[in-house]
Amino acid sequence: MTPDDLQRIKENYKILGTSPKLNAAILAAAKVAETDLTVLIQGESGSGKESFSKIIHNLSRRKHKSFFAVNCGGIPSGTINAELFGHEKGSFTGAIGDRKGYFEEANGGTLFLDEIGEMPMDTQAMLLRVLEYGEYLRVGSSEVRKTDVRIIGATNVNLEDAVQRGRFREDLYYRLSAYTIKVPPLRDRGDDILLLFRKFARDYAEQNRRLDPIKLSASASELLRRYSFPGNVRELRNIVSQLSLDTDDNEIEPDLLQTRLRVNVERFLPAMAGGSMGSGSGGGTKDTQDIIWGMLFDMRKEIADLKGFVQLLLQGNAANGSVNEFISTHPGFFGAKEDGLSKSNNMLLASSSESKSIENHHESTISNVRDYNQNGAEVLDIEANSVDVTFSLEKQERDLIYKALKKHHHRRKAAAEELGISERTLYRKIKQYDLEC
Repeated sequence: MTPDDLQRIKENYKILGTSPKLNAAILAAAKVAETDLTVLIQGESGSGKESFSKIIHNLSRRKHKSFFAVNCGGIPSGTINAELFGHEKGSFTGAIGDRKGYFEEANGGTLFLDEIGEMPMDTQAMLLRVLEYGEYLRVGSSEVRKTDVRIIGATNVNLEDAVQRGRFREDLYYRLSAYTIKVPPLRDRGDDILLLFRKFARDYAEQNRRLDPIKLSASASELLRRYSFPGNVRELRNIVSQLSLDTDDNEIEPDLLQTRLRVNVERFLPAMAGGSMGSGSGGGTKDTQDIIWGMLFDMRKEIADLKGFVQLLLQGNAANGSVNEFISTHPGFFGAKEDGLSKSNNMLLASSSESKSIENHHESTISNVRDYNQNGAEVLDIEANSVDVTFSLEKQERDLIYKALKKHHHRRKAAAEELGISERTLYRKIKQYDLEC
């Protein structure tokens, strides 16, 4: 597909943005449209999943047939079967006549099932039969009917987790996910946030006779880019409308913008020296957890390195050259500068009783180190009693990751959640410890 073709699709479906992740999702939709595969669109609420279902339908050979969008989460469980598959007269109270369902109405076309993760289990069984055999039964009928419908499902929940909890059929999940498209959340789309803000501001000004559209100051723009957007594009549109009503000024400053954000942006940032994590309750984002996780492991490794080296000194196995080499590669341990190596060297080569005191102090420190996952459960108790403590720490970390992956059958998201780390961190650790298989 050429860049012109990609831009044409964006214009036709009113998609604004240049994010690589957004472009990749659009290209994937255009590519799978040429086939008859069942498609699962994954994305957060408000990220625009329905637009991708329309792209698939309108670029497919079914484009001249019917397209129906059904919100499975908005239909009561007692009537969803009748809505999807139809019903016979008298099959339930209020069924005063025969009625076609969406599968019959959409024959030859496309049926978009939004929030498919909310579908009741009995309806899932009926949908699975349609996907496997193209057959269904109306409610209250024993006559098997045929249909030729392309199914596009969409969900804002993790269906793999729903399968594990017994809330979604595993066989249906694999039939639905013949091809998966991931729609990126707004917070991952970079400068698209500001592009959309300007568009919504212009739209509001034109529709409501505002003289000039609002715009963001430089600091407010940076604040908006750091916001997590739980409601994605839909939330951004609401923010623009509210700000346009809040002020007659054209330029929006951070103080006013902050009043329309659902949470304090600072809570999503790592704490700076002398600063705070913000006033919001609860933990930070996965990125913040990754930073803290990495800092803990680095700190633990450095303490282990120091303890091992002190033990070498106590055993009389460290030559003066080794001391200088250790100090030069770990200056933060002793405050060593280029002109202070000899001072630190003398400190480390003090009497054995003093060294023993240092060693005991670090033994006490390390024995009290604990590693906790995001739920507060104790994961690992570090006991370092030998010079190869660094190796044992890495081995324990590798074993923990291996056990989590094995427990969850190499489903990385589930393993990462149990370990209290992000999928990105887990993927890096899998590469580091060669756990791909």
